Amino acid sequence: MSCAEKYTPQLRARGYRMTPQRLAILHVLHHSGRHLSPIEIYEQARADAPSLTETTVYRTLEFLAENGLAHPAPLGNGHLAYQIAGHNHHHLKCRNCGSEMEVEHSTLEKLYRQLEIESGYRLTSGHITFFGLCPNCQKGK
Repeated sequence: MSCAEKYTPQLRARGYRMTPQRLAILHVLHHSGRHLSPIEIYEQARADAPSLTETTVYRTLEFLAENGLAHPAPLGNGHLAYQIAGHNHHHLKCRNCGSEMEVEHSTLEKLYRQLEIESGYRLTSGHITFFGLCPNCQKGK
């Protein structure tokens, strides 16, 4: 199944159309398998959409995140990286060396339910990055 076949119906169901720019960005996110910075996305997506601008990439990433097709993740320096939605997970990131580890959503499932019960909110999305020191940096390596 192509990216267009997979994501166009999701956009149409929300009342939006698939543009060449959106498709190029979704294609990059879908095939990367990891978080990418907006600049990395821009550089890769230009192969399919040569007229793409950095501004369009930033606006489109925000749009895709708002519509549940991409997950933003804080990098800890005020910037965001993006990954295609679909695999609910979270991150542990070392503030010292920058190493990163994925945490499956199931590990935090009970916490999410408790937050919903206590707050009355229905959590519809969540991508959390916890910052700390990895075992190596704690040992001074």
